[in-house]
Amino acid sequence: MPRYKAIIAYDGTKFNGFQAQPNGRTVQEEIEKTLKKMNNGKTITIFGSGRTDAGVHASGQVIHFDYTQTRELERMRYALDTQTPEDIAVKSVEIVPEDFHARYQVVEKTYQFHVDIGKPRSPFKRFYASYFPYPVDTDKIQRALADLLGTHDFTSFCASGTEIEDKVRTIHEASLAVNEAGDELIFTFRGDGFLYKMIRILVGTLLKMGNGRMDETTIPQIIAAKDRNLAGPTAHPEGLYLVEVKYE
Repeated sequence: MPRYKAIIAYDGTKFNGFQAQPNGRTVQEEIEKTLKKMNNGKTITIFGSGRTDAGVHASGQVIHFDYTQTRELERMRYALDTQTPEDIAVKSVEIVPEDFHARYQVVEKTYQFHVDIGKPRSPFKRFYASYFPYPVDTDKIQRALADLLGTHDFTSFCASGTEIEDKVRTIHEASLAVNEAGDELIFTFRGDGFLYKMIRILVGTLLKMGNGRMDETTIPQIIAAKDRNLAGPTAHPEGLYLVEVKYE
């Protein structure tokens, strides 16, 4: 059976996350429904590069699955793309070696987080950017971002509910851009992996520092303490996007 790798995008607004679960609509479930139709009613399981939570978006999520036959790649992509719901797009499909695994062979992920700082807030961004109504000093955020780079134990930036014990991760890029209109912040985080709700906690912390309610020089102390209570709040999910996944 050939193994296929696909890059997919989805609007997370009406999903309870990526991973199949008993209650609520999920990305995995919708794609598996389509594959079952394409495979004469026989179940096919997909594997993603990682879970995304309810409300979180993706422009570069990666999945793999084994299919009963070899199909022309554009036909396979088109069939998947047109038969899944409108809030999922299948961007590309390729055949990969049978030992390829979308989750276990990831070497780098890039996420972006969008924050609406406009006054008034934009009703058109409400599902696609987290709203922050307070003043923000971007220089303070830039100062804090530099301290996130490198390899650290990010226990302080991990939400409870994870079973992962090793919380050491390496961040290669942590940057902030402001859009031309000056009413939206775009954070970019690129690293070898991220913990449960880590990026949302990082953004919540950085925004609090930008607002002057936390000292922007304290990232090293927060990391060293390995205490979630010292970091800032968890930013809302709708601003988060999985942008790219890289493999060896």
